[in-house]
Amino acid sequence: MEETKKSDLLLDARHIKKYFPVKTGMFKTAYVKAVDDVSFAIRRGETFGLVGESGCGKTTLGRTVLRLLEPTGGQIIYDGKDITGEDMLPYRRKMQIIFQDPYASLDPRMTVGDIVGEPLDIHKLCASDQERRNKINSLLDTVGLNTEHANRFPHEFSGGQRQRIGIARALAVDPEFIVCDEPISALDVSIQAQVINMLEDLQAEKKLTYLFIAHDLSIVKHISSRIGVMYLGHMVEVSASRELYRRPLHPYTQTLLSAIPIADPKASRAKKRIILEGEIPSPMNPPSGCPFRTRCPYADEVCAASMPELKEAESGHFAACHHLDKAAP
Repeated sequence: MEETKKSDLLLDARHIKKYFPVKTGMFKTAYVKAVDDVSFAIRRGETFGLVGESGCGKTTLGRTVLRLLEPTGGQIIYDGKDITGEDMLPYRRKMQIIFQDPYASLDPRMTVGDIVGEPLDIHKLCASDQERRNKINSLLDTVGLNTEHANRFPHEFSGGQRQRIGIARALAVDPEFIVCDEPISALDVSIQAQVINMLEDLQAEKKLTYLFIAHDLSIVKHISSRIGVMYLGHMVEVSASRELYRRPLHPYTQTLLSAIPIADPKASRAKKRIILEGEIPSPMNPPSGCPFRTRCPYADEVCAASMPELKEAESGHFAACHHLDKAAP
């Protein structure tokens, strides 16, 4: 999709599909097309933001590229090697995830020390108990927690502290690539900036690569090098972060950006808000052709007849729309 040197690519997802079977009758099965033919690439050291409204398939895509969910179709190329059908244990050291919900992602029966130390045990990274303790204490210190926290249980911590524990667990195996699955959406606004700044500092220090999934567009703009926009299981636009906000090409991206609140009352009143008509279609029964056509002001018979290809409309700026000549600002 993108002209990038092979050596620069860390993750190359090609035509990823993830369908979930749903029983609709005694002998009938339908499929929820959570991710439907999505391709994107992430360069080493960058943060690729993934945005879209709830239910568009962002989290499913993130978990599928890590093979926490097995893809229905497509290829996952990691560091030049196709890992789609490979044993993932060796790659778990390189690829990690920070989960969205810090309350559900930590085992309440385990101490913080055991939670952070579990990846060390699985991959046999410590030769002695003392080395293990030192590593756990170092990880807790890295994410802003104290060494005495190691003997406590998750319920004794706030949401922000629990998310720091989850980040320490992800860092335990010294990964190269981390999927950040809406890591701040369950946190208070006052804590969100602290976690984002910590993730940026860790990226610079450890040369990490992120897939950052979020629905808060202002946060994604702040942290991401490039951004992909998803709608109903499809990637509809991919661009450099600043370029996407300066000149969104796809009608859906324009709608999302128009909904970002502005602190200045005068600018807010002058800003044109785009209101979408209609309901989001069901991923079990998506519309023919372009998935966005049922809510798009530019839709016509061409949109109903065929799926638009994600193509390079401008240098490094990809969009999937039959009517970019009308939609582009």
